[in-house]
Amino acid sequence: MAAQDSPSSPASDTSAGSAGVSPAGPVPADPGSSSDFSPAGPAPAYLDGSGGPMSGVRVIELGVWVAGPAAGGILADWGADVVKIEPPQGDPARTFQRMLAGDMPTNPPFELDNRSKRSIVLDLTTQADKDIALELLAGADVFLTNLRSSALERLGLDYESLKALNPSLIYCAITGYGTDGPDADRPAYDIAAFWARSGVASLLTPPGANPPFQRGGMGDHSVGLAGAAAISAALFHRERTGEGQLVSTSLFRQGMYTISFDLNVLLMWGLAMGVGTREKMGNPCINNYQAGCGKRFWIVGLEGERHWPPLARAVGHPEWLEDERFNTPLGRATNAAELIGLLDEIFATKTLEEWVEVFDTEPEFFWAPVNTPEDLLADPQMRPSGALVEVPDGMTGTTMIATPIDFHGSPWSPRSLAPKLGDHTEEILKELGR
Repeated sequence: MAAQDSPSSPASDTSAGSAGVSPAGPVPADPGSSSDFSPAGPAPAYLDGSGGPMSGVRVIELGVWVAGPAAGGILADWGADVVKIEPPQGDPARTFQRMLAGDMPTNPPFELDNRSKRSIVLDLTTQADKDIALELLAGADVFLTNLRSSALERLGLDYESLKALNPSLIYCAITGYGTDGPDADRPAYDIAAFWARSGVASLLTPPGANPPFQRGGMGDHSVGLAGAAAISAALFHRERTGEGQLVSTSLFRQGMYTISFDLNVLLMWGLAMGVGTREKMGNPCINNYQAGCGKRFWIVGLEGERHWPPLARAVGHPEWLEDERFNTPLGRATNAAELIGLLDEIFATKTLEEWVEVFDTEPEFFWAPVNTPEDLLADPQMRPSGALVEVPDGMTGTTMIATPIDFHGSPWSPRSLAPKLGDHTEEILKELGR
């Protein structure tokens, strides 16, 4: 979807963001000593880590939809003070609530990526509000954006301009297709750059079938993690050298890294790996099967000689270990269709619950259920894994999905729900002495 050219219009995702088009004005005068946002020095003012490893780090986010805000959301979870600059009509991701279910009282996708942030409304088509943004950036540790480079240049928020304003700034650009090349400024959602063009969808499409649809934000959250990692490494570099820098990642490149197993085989061997189907898996020990109750599970027997014996015993056919059809990896591959058919018949004789009891008798039998989201919420490992977090909401707390990294020496916890549009405008302006 093409990006809009006004910050008061909905913007498309990741580098495909929108921003104002009025020519950037001059860099504002020194913010002055009255501002709490003093220019960042060689090392960020880290606190004691009690609020997470990024406690004390100041991030200015100019992001839309998911990719940029996802990276900012991770940093906010980790304790950073993330100031989210929004146009007067707000981040278009606020419309997810209406798009998904207009009569529901909350906006779960927006909450996931924007909790614990502070929101300030600025119309960057006006010089006055642009000056406020530059004043914030003069005292920031990190600038995070997924707007397109051409829009950022028009606003005077490109890397070179901000480097002159704040040399120690870490500038993180999340784009659709990278910072160079013919499509560097092309707008993109993750379903285009990450899913379709990078090859991910193709490698998940069985021969003769239509490509599957990705789930919401799959590429965006993946690239958000990459952005947060890049920022973390750049902050560490700044700790040692005092130098700020530009860091970048893209949905396109993240998609290619996701399938880099396949791509490196193609590059180094010149061979394209086929798309697997369950009926023709060369190793039937790595396949999904259906129990008699209708529930599916995946057997993960990567090492043939190690994992084949427990499978043969689990299904009640230890004699298969001596069967010439199945007693070698080559034999099982040659007779894969026959073996898969036999396993299908056997697994249909018991419920998955009954099979679990059998599987538990074989320590070297590796498997996992094919969970639905509803199954996952009931999975006994979900909560102990740290996947859920309680977000303060002024009442009993709201349960959400946690970002996927824990710090055992400097644990993080969310501080608040996502802000309402402009919730902190007055507060932030006061910090600037305005």
